[in-house]
Formats: sequence, structure tokens, C-alpha cells
Amino acid sequence: MQRVCFLLEVRADRLDEYRERHAAVWPEMLDALGATGWHNYWLFLREDGLLVGCLETEDFAAAPVGMEATGVNARWQAEMAPFSESLDGARPDEAVKPLTEVFHLS
Repeated sequence: MQRVCFLLEVRADRLDEYRERHAAVWPEMLDALGATGWHNYWLFLREDGLLVGCLETEDFAAAPVGMEATGVNARWQAEMAPFSESLDGARPDEAVKPLTEVFHLS
């Protein structure tokens, strides 16, 4: 199982709404994430908008490809795009750049 961590930036003026949206993620989106290999998925949001995402997956190269093939992903990403900072036109899911793990204590 691969552990993946990434950073994104949420617009400071949209933090409350971002939290609300993620408190009620669409059931279809949750099903698609699980079916395409996104497991133990966490999002942490700092008050300045720094978002840290962590997940486990069998194959991180395949997981986003699987999500891209779902109809729900395009709808979700279109709704979430206005919340993100500095993505140079990329959707939030396209801007995910995994960090390198340097330590793990289990």
C-alpha cells in the first residue's frame, strides 16, 4: 500500500464554505473514490488555507486515472475549482503533486 501526501491552497475567503462542502461530500463521489483506490483519505485545512491531503492506495498512478474516468469527478472538480488558489488553470485534482515521504513511525 502506498501512502501519498500532497499540498493545495484554499482561498482564504472560501474556507468556511470549503469545510461545509467537505462535511457533505456527495455519496456518488465517495463511492467513486473507494472504487478507484483512494483509501484512508484525509484532508487537513489550516486557517491560512494550506490544505494537506493524505491517502493510501495500491497504485497512485492508477487512482487519478480511475477517477478521471468517472462522471462524478468532473462535476465535483468543477464545483471545487473556485475554492483553490494558484493552480494555473489546472483543476485541484490535476495539481496534486505527491510529497516525498522521509519518515514514518507505525
